[in-house]
Amino acid sequence: MKKTSLALACCLAAFGATAQTKRTTVAKKPAAKVTTKPAAPVLTLKNTLDSASYSFGSSMGTGLKSNGITTLNYDLLLKGLKDAFADKDMMLDRTQAQEAINNLFMEKSKSKFAAVIEEGRAFLENNKKVDGVKTTASGLQYFVVKAGNGPKPSADATVLVNYKGRLLNGKQFDSNEGREPVELNVGGVIRGWTEGLQLMNEGSTYRFFIPSALAYGERGAGQNIMPYSTLIFEVELVKVK
Repeated sequence: MKKTSLALACCLAAFGATAQTKRTTVAKKPAAKVTTKPAAPVLTLKNTLDSASYSFGSSMGTGLKSNGITTLNYDLLLKGLKDAFADKDMMLDRTQAQEAINNLFMEKSKSKFAAVIEEGRAFLENNKKVDGVKTTASGLQYFVVKAGNGPKPSADATVLVNYKGRLLNGKQFDSNEGREPVELNVGGVIRGWTEGLQLMNEGSTYRFFIPSALAYGERGAGQNIMPYSTLIFEVELVKVK
């Protein structure tokens, strides 16, 4: 009986040692590989070409940032430069490239003046419901203050007018009040005026509500007319010459 117990004890001890060895083996994990990114090279200005190259980049960046562009795809920017210097076929032709640039500037401009755009849209939407206000296919709105019975001008006619111009907040930005009528060519003014004047008979006075697209658009005019401004003009057609 003692021999049996002793043999059993030896077997259990051997099993325990084997199990311990297996647990120890399972518990160990391979050491993780430590990868380090190579440090970015420190660029220095060693000669005139280096200085000029950096200056081209900084000047371009400053100019773009002042116009609302705060980031670019730098990989494609560099590719464009390299392709141009290497006389490679461009990914875009000149027309497509200019269109892409214009679209980006327009997106940034619309974002900057979103409040002005929304103010104009809401005003015109409500104004077209006002009794007596008419809206043309282009979006020009007008109200007949005084109807005349003289001839209507054509797009290439010269006319004499009196006028007042104001913003949606009521601020007057231009007028010839107290002066002689202004002589102008119907086709040589903003689109809203060109269209509106041809609706008028000589001797009439109209009030025009002009969307920005028919006025000064994304450029604006001077310090008073912000980009994308909707404008209101009261125009008297004094004479068609």
